[in-house]
Amino acid sequence: MAGAGAGAAAAPGGGRPLIITEDPVLLDDLLRLCAAAGAEPHVHHAVPEHGGAGGSAGASEGRAGGVGWDTAPLVLVGDDAAGRVRGAPRRTGVFLVGRDLDDPLVWQRAVEIGAEEVLRLPDAESLLVDRIADVVEGAGRPALAVGVIGGAGGAGASTLACALAVRAARAGERTILIDGDPLGGGMDVLLGGESAEGLRWPDFAASRGRVGAGALEESLPELHALRVLSWDRGDRVVVPPAAMRSVVAAARRRGGVVVVDLPRRVDEAVAEVLAQLDLVLMVVPGELRSVAAAGRVAAGVRMVARDVRVVVRGRCPGGLDPEAVAGLLGAPLAGEVPVEVGLPGRVAEGEPPGAHGRGALARFCDGFWQRALGPAQGVPA
Repeated sequence: MAGAGAGAAAAPGGGRPLIITEDPVLLDDLLRLCAAAGAEPHVHHAVPEHGGAGGSAGASEGRAGGVGWDTAPLVLVGDDAAGRVRGAPRRTGVFLVGRDLDDPLVWQRAVEIGAEEVLRLPDAESLLVDRIADVVEGAGRPALAVGVIGGAGGAGASTLACALAVRAARAGERTILIDGDPLGGGMDVLLGGESAEGLRWPDFAASRGRVGAGALEESLPELHALRVLSWDRGDRVVVPPAAMRSVVAAARRRGGVVVVDLPRRVDEAVAEVLAQLDLVLMVVPGELRSVAAAGRVAAGVRMVARDVRVVVRGRCPGGLDPEAVAGLLGAPLAGEVPVEVGLPGRVAEGEPPGAHGRGALARFCDGFWQRALGPAQGVPA
C-alpha cells in the first residue's frame, strides 16, 4: 500500500493558475471560471520564461510574485497558444483548453505540449472549475481512502470502519469517516454522537456540483477527534450518484485519511464511491457460509474497485485458515481480526470501537495504518 501524507501540502505558485492565451473570448471564459473557483490567475501570452508579451488580470511576468511555467500549480493553455508553448519543459498539470469541437488536430497539439487532457468549453466547465478550485484550496496529495464492506450480513464491517477511523485520528491524521450505508443504523451512533450538531447525508442529497473541502469538513460533527458524515434518524433519503461523487472527492481533497463504511449492494451511487477508493477491505466472518456469500459481494466490488483485500474475522472451523479464505475469494489477505471479548458491552456504554488501545481490534487497525501510512506514524494506546 502506497503511503499517504498526513496532510496536503500547499500548492506551489501561491495556489494561482497560469493562463496562456491571446484569444479574448477564451480568456474571458477562463477568467470567469477562475472567479467561480475563487482563484486569481496569472495571464500570459506565451511561456513566461520565453519572453512572451506582458500579462493581464493582475499578472505581470516581471513583477515580484509572478509565476513561471515550472512553478505554476496548474497551466491552462489556450488552443491558440499551443504553438507558442511547444518546446517548453515537460511538466504535470498542463491542460489544453479550447472551443472548437471539430478540430481534428487538437490531440496532436496536446501531445506536442505534454498536456494531460484536452478540455472543450462549455462542456468541460464544471471539470475545469474543480481543477482550479483544487489549486486554490492548496490540494496536494489526496487522502488515503479506504472502504470497508461486509462479505456477509453481520460481518462487523461498520465496527472495523469505525475503529480504523478512531485509530487514525489518534495517530494525528486528519480523518473523515463516511457512512455509505443508509440502512446501517448510523456511524454517529457507534461513536456516541447521534445528537451532535452538524450536517448529515440528507443535507448533501441535492449537491450536483463541486463541494468545498474546507466547508464540508467544518460542517460535519466532530467526534473523538474525527469528522463523521452519517445519516439522520428520519426517513431514508436517496443520495444521487453525483452527490456521492462530489462529497467523497471533497473529503479526500485535504489529505489525511478517509474511511467509508460501504453497503453490500453495489448500486450506481456506491460505484461512484468505489471508484475513488485506494483500497477496499472486505470483512469475512470465519465460517464457510459467509465465505460463499462473500464471493458474490467480491464479484460486484471488483467491477469498480482497484484493490480489494480480505480481512478474516474470527477463526474459520473446518480446517480453513485465513490464507485459505482469501485464496477462495481470489483476493490478498489484509489480516485477521480475532473476536474481541467485551467489545459489544463497551460500545453499549458509549466507548467507540477501537478506543480500547490494547484490544485486538485496535492492534489490527494500528498495524494496518502503520503499513499504509508509513512506519514513522505512531499510534498511541
